[in-house]
Amino acid sequence: MIPAEFDYVAPETLEAALTALAEGGEDAKLLAGGHSLLPLMKLRLAAPSLLVDLRRVPGLHGVQKQNGGWRIGAMTPHTVLEHTPELGLLARAAGTIADPQVRNRGTIGGSLVHGDPASDLPAIILMAEASVTAVGPHGQRTIAAKDLFRDYLETAVEPTEVLTEVHFPAFDGWGFGYEKFNRRSEDWAMVAVAALVKRSGEVCEDIRIGLTHMSSVPLRATGVEEALRGQPLSAETIAKAAEHAADGTEPPADLNASSDYKRHLARVLCRRALEEAAGPQ
Repeated sequence: MIPAEFDYVAPETLEAALTALAEGGEDAKLLAGGHSLLPLMKLRLAAPSLLVDLRRVPGLHGVQKQNGGWRIGAMTPHTVLEHTPELGLLARAAGTIADPQVRNRGTIGGSLVHGDPASDLPAIILMAEASVTAVGPHGQRTIAAKDLFRDYLETAVEPTEVLTEVHFPAFDGWGFGYEKFNRRSEDWAMVAVAALVKRSGEVCEDIRIGLTHMSSVPLRATGVEEALRGQPLSAETIAKAAEHAADGTEPPADLNASSDYKRHLARVLCRRALEEAAGPQ
């Protein structure tokens, strides 16, 4: 449980952080909270020669309303999201992450770049059609959430780049629901389902469904979305649409559950999340 020897720097500007990252080469890693990287280092599954800590870099913290949506600094800890109720679904999901210690240290940027399909926030960012900003040696670029997650623990953020902020739509007037199933409250989700629903009277005007831990990357349940969009928001139509939650998924079997059981969980949790997001019938 002792990591291999490494060097450590905590730059005070983004430019200095990028320089340190470039000079450190392929064995340099960014530290953005450490609740994913440090356990891997203790198990000797990761052995970076240099850690570049982003905690002192200005401009990477905080939540601000901006251009009709939200601008969230990449180093904003989960606990800040949890206690910003205006973020709606994002605040709800952040409040279910692990325990208070992890939520106070772990950050939204670190979680997204790590790209673990069992973590809570990637599916929320994907189904919300959010985007992130990354800065590197060749300047700044915007990455849409649909292009961010490439494979298991692999994202579109390059090793020489720093994710600086997340842009999250406001979803004013939308209802939301979040259902997460795990063995203990502090565990990773076996399966989690996030739902956003925009009502027009008794009809579903628009809908977004995100799935956690149902593939090597977070997913949207497009079958559910297509089945319910434009339909009455009744218990019957919600239950029927939720049966499509596992369509096209490949959930990994593990010690907790088989793939088939996770597909069953997805359908059940989707119905519950939709019922909450749709509001009283």
